[in-house]
Amino acid sequence: MSRAQRQIRFCLNLQATGRHDAAWKTLPPTADWLAGIDYYTEIARLAERARFDALFIADRLGVLDEPSHRRPWRGADPVVLLAALARETDHIGLVATNPALQGDPFTRARAIATLDHVSKGRAAWNIVTSQEEVTRRALGFTERLDDETRYRRAEEFVSAVDALWGSLPESAVVADGAADTYVDPARTRPVRIEGEFHRTEGVLPLTGGYRGQRPVIFQAGASRRSMEFGARWADALFTSQRVPELARAFSAEVKALAAANGRRPADLLVLPGLFVVLGATEAEAQERRRGLDEQLALEPLLAALGALLEIDVARLDLDAELPYAELEGRTVSPAVTARRDQFIADARRRRASVRTLLFNNLSGGQRMIVGTPEQVADDIEHWVDTGAADGFTINIDVQPAGFVDFTTGVVAELQDRGRFRREYAHDTFRENLGLSPHPLGSADTAAERTTTGQGR
Repeated sequence: MSRAQRQIRFCLNLQATGRHDAAWKTLPPTADWLAGIDYYTEIARLAERARFDALFIADRLGVLDEPSHRRPWRGADPVVLLAALARETDHIGLVATNPALQGDPFTRARAIATLDHVSKGRAAWNIVTSQEEVTRRALGFTERLDDETRYRRAEEFVSAVDALWGSLPESAVVADGAADTYVDPARTRPVRIEGEFHRTEGVLPLTGGYRGQRPVIFQAGASRRSMEFGARWADALFTSQRVPELARAFSAEVKALAAANGRRPADLLVLPGLFVVLGATEAEAQERRRGLDEQLALEPLLAALGALLEIDVARLDLDAELPYAELEGRTVSPAVTARRDQFIADARRRRASVRTLLFNNLSGGQRMIVGTPEQVADDIEHWVDTGAADGFTINIDVQPAGFVDFTTGVVAELQDRGRFRREYAHDTFRENLGLSPHPLGSADTAAERTTTGQGR
């Protein structure tokens, strides 16, 4: 595909005040950051005017905890918030993060299908399999699953959701008054799943997606097991990639896994997180970032770095590089391996001091770029054109002002280069992402819908 034809994909990570932990300190204080619909409507409309592909809500399912004491967290339920934003927008996709370990498949299937109907085909489910302690405490779970069990449980959960989405085909809604029949039960596809972790039986009381198409599925993660899971189920991957060489390898591998599952590799988009800080000049952008960084205390940053690296931070010299020999010889938990490896590779490549790395870890594992709109556009093009990504999930330092700068700067620059749309071509999220149609229930068989729910 030629340079002019290869369109770049953008999702906006919809955060309370922005990606930077000090963003809220630069804004007039308000409680709207927690659940203010007018505040989020403003940002949603900005994103749609910029022709973004989607609003992405990366949710932490859990109670107010210690990190929430130092900065605002958007606290509203993603599906409910996005349903409200669906009525204020017309084309932009709406990505709700919900777990595949907690809860039940029926409730999840109905919620996402409802959002897809409310938005007329613009809903997506971002599947997460994280086991944060704050989530387990809030939901009353004490058990932490090993990696193999975790993904086996998630596979069963998503298989059940997928089967439920296909259980009421549009063709079953006959609305035959003469026959006194609104839904023809003979045309339904009842689900009966008695799995290792979940049981559900029956027919979802609404069609599983708008116009008979499955809602778009996102999936977050970067481990090998996560890649295998995403290659089977996801239409797009939200991942942490800091180093272009590793990103290219990741993208090539996960698309090969998709092909091995009988899928078109182009139907699995890789959309890494990208944290952007802009200025009219590079020096201005760096000063903007320094002004934010200086408002943060070091102790929480050190604790976060220690948790990522699984190392005693008291042993680190702030003005020296990381002790790479020691780090590379350590065995760490699978939950942090991929993100940790990316972080260490990026730190080594830039020969950064520990003090510098404290502030580079603010991005939640996402790559940070500080510069002018032209520099950021060049970087984005390079990653897409060399196979490291299909686009990015954009994190803004301070919302909404930083996002306005991104749309009038980076987006406008990429539009001038022919790399980003000026208008939406379609009405549904799946079509605007350039994905193949995915009719509901198209991959199921009756036997598979009535057994364990562990596969399609």
